[in-house]
Amino acid sequence: MVYDKAPAAGPRSGRAGDGTASGLAEDRTFGRVLLDLDAAAGLLTVRGERVAAAELRRAPGAPAAEHVPVGTRDGAYLHLSVDGRPAHITPAKGRPIRRSHRVCVIYGGAVYRLLPDSPNGSRLVKDGRRIADFSSDGAGHVWADWHPDVAPPLPEDAAVGYALAAGFGTGAEPTWRLLLRALLDTVW
Repeated sequence: MVYDKAPAAGPRSGRAGDGTASGLAEDRTFGRVLLDLDAAAGLLTVRGERVAAAELRRAPGAPAAEHVPVGTRDGAYLHLSVDGRPAHITPAKGRPIRRSHRVCVIYGGAVYRLLPDSPNGSRLVKDGRRIADFSSDGAGHVWADWHPDVAPPLPEDAAVGYALAAGFGTGAEPTWRLLLRALLDTVW
């Protein structure tokens, strides 16, 4: 997969360990996309000149998990809005099975799914059709590859994709590899 790349000089805010990070993606289709993640507060914002604004927020007082950038995979504690309009978000639990890392969103009459398909990458599917591939480093930087064989993606497609990739991360190990690692850990 070929991803648009985040510039090496992309802004990085916050102090090490304070849970804040800013990422800047240079997207061939949408230009500059700013990603501001405050993991401690459970807040992610996505914005850009050609991208719909998105905000993914963890509810105050919700238990926070360190392995999830936005802090939780429990949909009851999450609120997603795109251009100020609410979206329904349903993340799977994130268990050892790769498909348990999927995240579903219903927004503007469309159903989006971010589905891990490799250890580092995930595909964005809209109404059953793959529209992009995403990769994230877990620290606020996200790379996107929009599929040229589908209709031009919309600004809200980009907002949802970037929000999910930055808020939940991308990729997941295959089950067989996790089981093998667990087995080896018990033997050694």
